[in-house]
Amino acid sequence: MKAEAVESGEASTIIATPRRGLNRGISIADLILRGFAAIGTFGSAMTMGTTNETLAIFTQPLIRARYDDLPSLTFFVIANSIVCGYLVLSIPLSIFHFIRSEAKITRVILLIFDTAMVELLTAAASAATVVVYLAHKGNASANWLAICQQFDNFCERISGSLVGSFASITMITLIIFASAVALSWN
Repeated sequence: MKAEAVESGEASTIIATPRRGLNRGISIADLILRGFAAIGTFGSAMTMGTTNETLAIFTQPLIRARYDDLPSLTFFVIANSIVCGYLVLSIPLSIFHFIRSEAKITRVILLIFDTAMVELLTAAASAATVVVYLAHKGNASANWLAICQQFDNFCERISGSLVGSFASITMITLIIFASAVALSWN
């Protein structure tokens, strides 16, 4: 029996097909994760931005708690809004990666911006977490009183907003890992 030589074109198509399928799968996961992360950041920004509670106490007529009373929570709303806008604007590029899974330059650009956005969102969520912790527990050394016994609706909403933001951070981190895998396979 004679051994047949494999043409160079045949060997490359056999190897390239599974990689293309993997890149398409990563592109689909990227698109889905971007959509859910955009929803999470939008929900976090809206929940935090619309939280407002007023409390009537005998000694003072009205005491109110709003997100814009604390700069950390304002930063949280702005950062979530920026990241949400970026994620929505990056969805068409993610769709482009599904169509042309071998595109490298746009993946690198998205990877750089995704990294910047996860850093911004992590900074904002961390700053807001400190405020939420102080609202729940207080700090006797710094003379910070826990306000969540009085403003329970306010505290529930800002805590829920943090959950959505941290879930979005996790999703964007998964997007970064998936993009790095897709780049290494190209």
